[in-house]
Amino acid sequence: MSDTPLIAAARAIRENAYAPYSNFKVGAAMRTPSGTVYAGVNVENIAYPEGTCAEAGAIAAMAAAGEYAIAEVAVIADSPAPVPPCGGCRQKLREFAVNGDVRVTMATTDGATLTMTVSELLPGAFGAEHMEKA
Repeated sequence: MSDTPLIAAARAIRENAYAPYSNFKVGAAMRTPSGTVYAGVNVENIAYPEGTCAEAGAIAAMAAAGEYAIAEVAVIADSPAPVPPCGGCRQKLREFAVNGDVRVTMATTDGATLTMTVSELLPGAFGAEHMEKA
């Protein structure tokens, strides 16, 4: 099975992950409505909670470039099954997803994939609409 361009971007950037403690490298790539692709990797820290997920890195790169909407996501890791984003990253993806139907393709380095929408990954998500006063 050949990679889609978005999975290929995640696969390529994954090699740059900084994972000296877990050796679990993750790459993420996000396409915005403009067609631009932003990528990120996980960056570990000896104080584990201070690390950064690949999805968060890609979102930071996107925001740094002045874009704030995600149209599609790909995440790849060397694991037996496709790895979903952690809970915090699911909420981060929800923040910038164009809508709940944004596809998130999770892939393994061996070529297995699983695609879900942001809404499927985070049902009942907290959103800006919850902050509106009646």
